[in-house]
Amino acid sequence: MPTEMTIFNETILPGESKTINMQIAKLHSMTDIEIPIIVERSKVAGPTVLLSAGLHGDEINGTEIVRQIIVNKINKPKSGTVICMPIINIFGFLNQTREFPDGRDLNRVFPGSKEGSLASRFAYYILKEIIPHVDYAIDFHAGGAQRFNAPQIRIVPNNEELKKLSDVFGAPFTLYSNNISGSFRSSCDEMGAKMLLFEGGKSIDINEAVIVEALEGTKRFLSHLKMLQKKHVCSQPNDTIYIKKSDWIRAPFSGMFHGLKTIGSYVEKGELIATISDPFGKVEHKVKAPHKGYLINVNDAPVIYQGDAIFHISTILEE
Repeated sequence: MPTEMTIFNETILPGESKTINMQIAKLHSMTDIEIPIIVERSKVAGPTVLLSAGLHGDEINGTEIVRQIIVNKINKPKSGTVICMPIINIFGFLNQTREFPDGRDLNRVFPGSKEGSLASRFAYYILKEIIPHVDYAIDFHAGGAQRFNAPQIRIVPNNEELKKLSDVFGAPFTLYSNNISGSFRSSCDEMGAKMLLFEGGKSIDINEAVIVEALEGTKRFLSHLKMLQKKHVCSQPNDTIYIKKSDWIRAPFSGMFHGLKTIGSYVEKGELIATISDPFGKVEHKVKAPHKGYLINVNDAPVIYQGDAIFHISTILEE
């Protein structure tokens, strides 16, 4: 660990705590917008871990996870450095929308550009100022729209170090998922920062059960790196279920949606998992599982359209 760490021209020495306000752009009203970067450094050398959320502004559950990490002082390391960014896309958070004001998905514009769109500029400065310091990262997300994700870690396949870290985190599920071009995870990987992507819950929602899974997993992760203070007690990890492949089940009809299975359930082929009805009491369609597997995402929307994703189901598990 270097003696000094400099982020946006602010120097943080070992043993120091500092909140750095990232300022890239103003609101159209000329109001300043600041994104707090909370840095906690131990006097003892060790790795640097980034805990981030709010890459999509409507994924509030991730922001609450990082907030609770800070409130409970889990981010005060026994060794090394912990950097917390509870909200990356502050513009989306203010408007409770996924995208930046320029209409772009921040998680598709990395590595960004100093002279590009607003989202692209944010991506550029995050990679330039923060990621060069980072050894490990956990980026917290939630399901889009009304689709509720079971607590899960996503890692690239064939990476033994990430698999070990996923075992340590101990989420109920781990999905093998290739990096997507333009994503934060992909750029971190290219720069040598080892990232676990956490998914849990849904947008515009706070779910306590998902938060508990994330907090416990984060403590286990930091403990594994010898960074967790002794006062924080770690629970035993789940025996995480590794999913090699999965499919979406899509609505065969439009109508009022009644999901009959809870998130994380294991279902058999042909098992009734939902009904879709008209609002007038005339028609009710049954939706059955096309094959056996775990339901790792369930659509909570009360009204759906034909073709909407209603369940995400595992197809191939790792033995």
